[in-house]
Amino acid sequence: MEIRGKAAVITGAGSGIGQAVAVRLAREGASVVVVDINETGGAETVKQITEAGGAATFVRADVTVEAEARRMLDAALQKYGRLDILHNNAGIGVGAPGYPIADPARWHLVIEIDLQAVILGTGLAAPIMEKRGGGVIINTASMAGLYPHRQDAVYGAAKAGVVNFTHSLGFWEQDKKIRVNCVCPGIVDTPMVRRGLEQAQAHGMRSWMPAKIIQPEEIADAVHMLVRDDSLYGCSLEVRPTGRKIVDPRPAPGTRR
Repeated sequence: MEIRGKAAVITGAGSGIGQAVAVRLAREGASVVVVDINETGGAETVKQITEAGGAATFVRADVTVEAEARRMLDAALQKYGRLDILHNNAGIGVGAPGYPIADPARWHLVIEIDLQAVILGTGLAAPIMEKRGGGVIINTASMAGLYPHRQDAVYGAAKAGVVNFTHSLGFWEQDKKIRVNCVCPGIVDTPMVRRGLEQAQAHGMRSWMPAKIIQPEEIADAVHMLVRDDSLYGCSLEVRPTGRKIVDPRPAPGTRR
């Protein structure tokens, strides 16, 4: 997809990966709806984009609430007249003291934000995109959704759901002209990760920070690739400090599943 002239909605865009993706897509010429519950962070992202000559608007929304998810998508239509790209990026972890000691309400919230909101946003965006001739949806999953994640099993379960959900929608590329992919980062240097590390250390847990940590801009590069490359759909893109790897669950040509 040619990004210039398109409109993108990015959740969790007030910091970290979401902020980096919003800035990157705006730099490529997209108009961006910055979505977050953190108004200060959202305003900062919009400021970075507009001061660089880009177009952006902020919408405060809880991505787990249907009415608010609809409002963030409607903002793209009302402000920019179109919706071409949705990045379901908002996410949280259980945090220390972790599962199963943490309040069960916290486990539920992780599932609601990290998985159910992805399903909700995708489901609401699809009819809008299909009516306009197609679009691109990128979901932020995690390496924790591909491999065991002992530090946060609930987070890993939610992200595994995002991976399978994404793979299961590969057929949308032909049926709806909507490409759905997910990016699976390793540990990224974001405020959420830093807070999680501080909480863990406060509870006497050993640091799990790797020697080399991924920067949010590296994930933004990966998302940019998934948006631009029309041959990619229903795939996961692993992002490690050592590089990227496409995980394509589609059967090889001529085979049957």
